[in-house]
Amino acid sequence: MFIGHFGVGFGAKAAAPRTSLGSLFLAAQFVDLLWPTLLLLGWEQVRILPHATQGPPLEFVSYPISHSLLSVVGWGVVGALLYQLVRRYPRGAVVIGAGVVSHYLLDLLVHFPDLPLYPGGPQRFGLGLWSSLWGSLALELGIFAIGVAVYLRTTRAIDRTGTFALWGLVLFLMLIQVGNVFGAPPPSVTALAWVGQAQWLFVVWGYWVDSHRSPRFSAGCP
Repeated sequence: MFIGHFGVGFGAKAAAPRTSLGSLFLAAQFVDLLWPTLLLLGWEQVRILPHATQGPPLEFVSYPISHSLLSVVGWGVVGALLYQLVRRYPRGAVVIGAGVVSHYLLDLLVHFPDLPLYPGGPQRFGLGLWSSLWGSLALELGIFAIGVAVYLRTTRAIDRTGTFALWGLVLFLMLIQVGNVFGAPPPSVTALAWVGQAQWLFVVWGYWVDSHRSPRFSAGCP
């Protein structure tokens, strides 16, 4: 699950019009922004499967800090509290917290059973939609398309940058999705982790896009 998380970020703008798209991306993708750092530190583990025939060429051996349900809920609470402390926007804080938790729920749909409930827990969960390439793609692209449509309906460009930066972001995310699905496996776990760090670019890009757009139904966009 990659582009679907960004679809949640786009769509969440309708629920919190004053919250920047960058913050919404940060929430929806926080788990996968944290994970590469934990890989580099050796605190979580993944194995590359170059000959995998279903799903991504990865075996998620251990990621209890970033991807267990209890941890994700905890990160969501922390994110909501920090956002409220800085922005003083309760609706936005709730949406930020929900965005973080949404990551686990979407991953649950597609992952093979590898998602723990809590750190150290023996059970692993996942509904395994990755077993169907076109089914998982349809889900992700559907969520993304709906999210972008909601964002377009909720905001309007205030200059040309607000239009071109948005569509450039949408196109780039779709190209990354194609590469993730049809590209070659990563050469090493270290390379995978460093490429994963590049996802912060999309958070910054989200802030840039939103600074050139305004909500259609609510004034102000901190």
